[in-house]
Amino acid sequence: MTIEWRYTTRQDVGVLSLAGYLGAEATDRFAGAIGWALARGTGPVILDLTGLLGWSPGGQVAVAQAARRLAESGRPLELAAIPADGSLVPDATCPPVPVHCDLAAALAAHGARGTVKQWTTDDWPTGQSPEAPALI
Repeated sequence: MTIEWRYTTRQDVGVLSLAGYLGAEATDRFAGAIGWALARGTGPVILDLTGLLGWSPGGQVAVAQAARRLAESGRPLELAAIPADGSLVPDATCPPVPVHCDLAAALAAHGARGTVKQWTTDDWPTGQSPEAPALI
């Protein structure tokens, strides 16, 4: 099983939403989604894990690597709605990764409103993440 993703830009905040399972076989696709976010947004990237079924230790390492990659570009990574089966345990080389209970709380912390643009993988599940408003 792999992941599907949706990237949404808002007021100086990007939201990368994942659906599926972030295991070793999905890390390349996840790294590509992080690259997409780097190329198309500004400010912090909120990784919305609402639709994530779970993640393996390799998936957690990929998230820590994404945090380092984003930090190199001056963009922090924040997590929203981490899976119940584990939490991210970054090593000493990982920048701080704030964790929010859900996407609404993460967006509220930034005062982010509206959607500027949105991109998804072809198989992004419809109806996923009800907090995402229609395109403006």
